[in-house]
Amino acid sequence: MTSGPLAGIRILEVGTMLAGPYATMTLADLGAEVIKIEPATGEISRQVSDSYFASLNRGKRSVCLDLTVDEGRARLGEMVAGADALLVNLKPSAIHRLGLTYERLREFNERIVCVAITGYGLHGGDDPAFDYVIQAATGVAALTGDPEGPPTLPGYSSADNSTGLTAALGLLAQIVSGRGGQIDVSLRDVMLSQLNYHASAYLNTGTEPVRRAGGAHSYYVPAQMFPTAEGYIALFITHDGFWRAFANEAGIDGFWRMAERAARRDEVLSVVTSALAADSAANWEKRLKPLGIPIAAVRTLPEALAQTPEVVVEAGGFRTIRCPITMSDHVPEYRPAPSLGEMQV
Repeated sequence: MTSGPLAGIRILEVGTMLAGPYATMTLADLGAEVIKIEPATGEISRQVSDSYFASLNRGKRSVCLDLTVDEGRARLGEMVAGADALLVNLKPSAIHRLGLTYERLREFNERIVCVAITGYGLHGGDDPAFDYVIQAATGVAALTGDPEGPPTLPGYSSADNSTGLTAALGLLAQIVSGRGGQIDVSLRDVMLSQLNYHASAYLNTGTEPVRRAGGAHSYYVPAQMFPTAEGYIALFITHDGFWRAFANEAGIDGFWRMAERAARRDEVLSVVTSALAADSAANWEKRLKPLGIPIAAVRTLPEALAQTPEVVVEAGGFRTIRCPITMSDHVPEYRPAPSLGEMQV
């Protein structure tokens, strides 16, 4: 029996790969009972690698059901009767065909919360919607990378992960309401939502966002990546106090107001780039962090993990990253990812 703020909540998952499993793993970390419903061959991410599967499925149990046959659907109905939510991420046609919607499942449980994660919406069609495809389709890729080079994708699945967390939030909101219902979360809508101030500027003033060197912020200057004598740093100056502290340490005079720095962006970036070239990224971080200036040397993942060993936890023989939600009265029990079909129903 698990403990935690979500103890007593039972969630069924028909999830594949990343977005759905990440959503339910986060809920399991917070104490929910998560039962992963898989075909006899196993959820497809089991074929990627054991560590991949473990990174997204710790703390769950697994049951094998063939949802394409009457017996499997009947078993699902029995499970839905005793569950609080069902989360699924499949193509919309498969979700409808398998009857994984509130409309079809409410006969077993009026208060069941059904969450569908899809690429373009539960009624948006079956066009392939992998993470990087969505980033390209929503304008995210066009905003990323050097303006003199091609559009760029980040090195991790930002659309899948963001959508998983959004789906978990929607699931919990509906449970709190005490009502059953259908929750529809799409990767496309989540990524467009996360372009918030870019989208607002375009929709309200016609200002189209542009890709800037170093990933520069649209409003704050300087706020981007810079080369140094050795390595790169991210420097994020968001107000005049930060600028005064930085300028004094870097030996820069002038540009004291944010409006001036924004209006004279190219001049500011030239001066800052020249100043930062005088020392290494590691040394700039040591010099500027004590002044309260937002700065970080660019690290590799191994370097970042070496500096934050506390985020690494062990679950079933695999080291993974802990739940990002820290609570004063709950420490997650990091249990292993389930073996296929370990639970009988």
